[in-house]
Parts: sequence; structure tokens; C-alpha cells
Amino acid sequence: MEKINKLVALIIISLFIYSCDESKVVSSIDATNWKKRTVTHSLSDSLVHGKTYLSVYSQIYSETEHRIHSLTATVSLRNININDTIFINKAIYYDTHGKAIRTYFDNPIYIAPMETVEIIIDESDKEGGTGANFLFDWSVKPNLNEPFFESVMISTSGQQGISFTTQGKIIN
Repeated sequence: MEKINKLVALIIISLFIYSCDESKVVSSIDATNWKKRTVTHSLSDSLVHGKTYLSVYSQIYSETEHRIHSLTATVSLRNININDTIFINKAIYYDTHGKAIRTYFDNPIYIAPMETVEIIIDESDKEGGTGANFLFDWSVKPNLNEPFFESVMISTSGQQGISFTTQGKIIN
């Protein structure tokens, strides 16, 4: 009977350790996420190119300038065209001081019609600070809607909750 109890305990511990293995979680920073949507052929020269700026708050001030509250940001890259694919050539994340923190993919990715692709900035990721932002380079066929970029920031602590959104702005 003692051997059975030890075996059951060993199985339970093994299952617990396996369920805690975070290596199987793929984040939006992981290149594996972007490889499956990388464009493998050269893009047409007839595409219209643009840039969009998006403010993203990974932290905000709370009560005073000496107290900062961290947030989780969901950055949505949306294709608002019903029939045509669009291309995002680059997504660069900058901190409050304008320093590039990371580039999410090195080759263009596609977003299918009416599809949304997301980048998540974890609440524990404080690199962006209170003035974080993204710069997106994109390409679309002439006369198509440009991509729509939006961010939702959220955090909860106890019974307190904060949430708000920002929208991208096309820049030159």
C-alpha cells in the first residue's frame, strides 16, 4: 500500500511540475508567433506605404508623480478591409525617452481581411514607462483602407480597476 501511495504522490507532483512549466507559453515577443504570418514573397511595388504612431501606456502616474501604476496593454493591429490582405512591415516599441526597446518582426507580416493581430505588453514589463509608443510601417493596395491600430490598457488591484484606450494616428 505504501508503494501505491508513493506512486500516486509522484504522479501528482509530476503533473503539478508539468502544469507549471511556462516554457510552453508563447508570448507576443517570441519570434515563433510572427514566423507563421511572415510574407515569403516580395511585395508589389504598386503598394501604398504608410506609418502610424500609437501611444501605449505601460505605466501611469497615480496620486502623485512619485507613484506609478503598471498596466497591461493589448495592442491591436486590425485589417478593416473586407476582401484584401494588408501588410505590416515593421512594429517598433519605444520607451518614454524615444529609445527603441524592441522590434517585433524583421520581415513583413500579413493580416487577412477583417483579421486582428495583437501584441501584448505584460504588466510586469516596465521598459516603456509612462510615455511608451509604437511606430508601425505598413503597406496596402491602392484605394484600400489603411490598417487600424488601437491599444487597450488595463490593470486591477484589489477592488480598484483602470482601463482606457488609445488609437493610432497616421504620420508622414
